Amino acid sequence: MTIWTPELPEGGPRYRRIAEAIARAVESGDLAPGDKLPPQRRLADRLGVTIGTITRAYATAHRQGWVDSRVGSGTYVRQPLGEAPTSFRAGQPVDQGMIDMGMSLPPPHPLRSQGLQNALESLTASPQSLQAATEYQPEAGNEGQRARIAAWQGSLGLPDDPGRLVITQGGQHGIQLALQVLTQPGDLVAGDALTYPGFISAAQQAHLRPMAVPMDEGGMDLDALTRLCARQPPRALYTTPDLNNPTGARLDEARRRRLVALAREHDIWLIEDAVQYLPQAERGTPLVELAPERTLHIFSTSKVLAGGLRIGSLTVPVHLLERLGTAIRTQSWMVAPLMVETACRWMESPASQELLHWQIDELAARRTLALDRLAVHGARSRQGSSLVWLPLPAGRRSSELQTLLARRGVKVSTPEPFCMGSEPAPQALRLCLGPPANRDSLEKALSLIDEALSEAPSSPWQTL
Repeated sequence: MTIWTPELPEGGPRYRRIAEAIARAVESGDLAPGDKLPPQRRLADRLGVTIGTITRAYATAHRQGWVDSRVGSGTYVRQPLGEAPTSFRAGQPVDQGMIDMGMSLPPPHPLRSQGLQNALESLTASPQSLQAATEYQPEAGNEGQRARIAAWQGSLGLPDDPGRLVITQGGQHGIQLALQVLTQPGDLVAGDALTYPGFISAAQQAHLRPMAVPMDEGGMDLDALTRLCARQPPRALYTTPDLNNPTGARLDEARRRRLVALAREHDIWLIEDAVQYLPQAERGTPLVELAPERTLHIFSTSKVLAGGLRIGSLTVPVHLLERLGTAIRTQSWMVAPLMVETACRWMESPASQELLHWQIDELAARRTLALDRLAVHGARSRQGSSLVWLPLPAGRRSSELQTLLARRGVKVSTPEPFCMGSEPAPQALRLCLGPPANRDSLEKALSLIDEALSEAPSSPWQTL
């Protein structure tokens, strides 16, 4: 098989010339995102240099942001910035005519902007509430607002104890706070081999060491976790037990109880992320209910009301409240009282329930459309979910499909940003049913995906 071999100009250290050749090849398209570079020994033999020279060249290309190295797998061309684990496309404009199925967002509806407008009008009509919004509040939020958020969560079948609730600036802030109070730089933290990129990014920023736990169709492989814990248990474990993002896997009740038993045996903190909202009938027993003494439960308004509110919650053991308060005070003193009060008024409005009921029905209809069109390709989706996991057939690559679909007007996500560890990403796509403007737009995107999967693959490789 022909391997990529650069032509090296004269002058300068050879490792640097090789790194520069990698950069040129990526910029020109000769090396595409996700492409694997040649094994170091083979390229060294091909160029007549030492393995150390290739190692140094690959390390230089990694530092410059062109490639990623995966222990035991190799060196791969890094995904574009918009698809990197530390980058998110939320809030970035979508090209005109492009159908976005790459971001996990709730379906658009006029009730979202109307609900916000009504909440703001209600707030501005209350001089007392306006005055309170100009004043400093306790770090965890004032008692009344915590009780209102807890009551709303209780109506959704989520933790409802205001005495254990801390108000956060959204789910991502909840992850960051949990890691800040539970871990120190260098600690080991575990998660599914494929998991939410926001956790991966937060762990990197906190200088933590990731431990990827293998998965199967039922979610986290607890036999594998048991073996990993026997060698070195992690300080904390992040999990989305009701709906893995991106695969949609769910932990059954037996696995939840076994996970709790392992956490108690090895003194592991559990960070339970429930932001990916599912109807209560589609959820299992919360880990925070099974192990309240060691679980931090994360929720937010982003998948139910609106992501722009940036209001969420952490439900935690009582003895962590003071440490969390200190962390919030250090970062921002408190969550903005104006936004908290706005969110509370929206939560308490009957229109919020109307919006949620519409959203559940709408996502169910969209899910039916997606599975009807893509079932032949092995698409999977949990009941009540807005995510579709689409394994690719042999010979198809996720980066190739992503590029092809983008050219045809559909944005999708590859598994690469969701990789917790160093193992190569599976060849699959994650499709989000929420962002398309309506069902007609979704059907168009599904048709384009179906057509792309039915075609012969196109290779991104070009040799020099």
